[in-house]
Amino acid sequence: MAGMLMRVLTSILILAATLSLTGCGDDRPEKIEKYQQLTQQRLSTLNTMLEDGQVRNANLLKQYSSLLKQQKPDFAPLLDELAKDSTAEGPMYTSLKRRLDDAKNSANFTDLDQQLAEVENLYQAADPSLYNDMLSDPVNVIADMSEGKLARVNAISREAAALANNAEDFGPGSQLVGNPAYGSWQTDSSGMSFWAWYGMYSMFSNIFHRPIYYDRWSGNRGYSYYNDVGRYRYTSPKQAQAQEKTFEQTKKRFDSQGKRFDSPYSKSRTGATALSRESSSAPKTNTTANKSSAQSGSKFRSNYSKDSSFRNSSNRTTRSVRRGK
Repeated sequence: MAGMLMRVLTSILILAATLSLTGCGDDRPEKIEKYQQLTQQRLSTLNTMLEDGQVRNANLLKQYSSLLKQQKPDFAPLLDELAKDSTAEGPMYTSLKRRLDDAKNSANFTDLDQQLAEVENLYQAADPSLYNDMLSDPVNVIADMSEGKLARVNAISREAAALANNAEDFGPGSQLVGNPAYGSWQTDSSGMSFWAWYGMYSMFSNIFHRPIYYDRWSGNRGYSYYNDVGRYRYTSPKQAQAQEKTFEQTKKRFDSQGKRFDSPYSKSRTGATALSRESSSAPKTNTTANKSSAQSGSKFRSNYSKDSSFRNSSNRTTRSVRRGK
């Protein structure tokens, strides 16, 4: 009896020790909580900087909107909507806030790895310097709407970009196509996917005078910051899954016709200029990585999974954004 009791006690001690080691060895919950805290701090800093006029492209967005409204008053509602991105009320900022709220609930993720990857990406996306670069897309939309009267920022000219990428001109607003903050891919009765704008951005449809279909856009799109540099950071796992679903549906349709169809992100487009150091060091788009991250039940891949330093570079970033670098 004594021997049996000893074996039972030994088994319990071994199990307890194993559980203790497992708990000590898994630092993911701690990292997730830390990144959540730091991202919240960065969003607060970014909010203050937007209010104080310390984000260069946010200032340009307001100025460009005001100037173009004087030239083209019919576009005033759309321009006012675009200008919201210069504040904490715009779709880009509110998207980050919403994703952070979602990231606090582990039930929104398949496992801890996916949750950790999301908060890591959010931490990077909330960096004011990166956010400044992200705003180059709506700034350049207004610049293109001005028909050359307003200069593009952080990107080569519209004509040069079209030539360099052999791109089709999809009209004003094309830099925002594909960005889930402004719209989404919808499928019509014939099985064709087209871009559907949110809210006031639907005015772009009146400017285009025709829908933008996914298959045509995919192979002929031009450069944009979101699609070619910032998509990893500014896309949630659910949004990545939706993008992959649209690709798979379109590819299946092409396969049935004996045709080849490549992802719109199979290669990056040329066009970026004078981006921040943080943006310049971003990994290039990778179709395989995107596919594996978007499939149901898989992990959304982060480019910062090895970053455990939790450095908060708000002061350094503030200076760089003020200089407009």
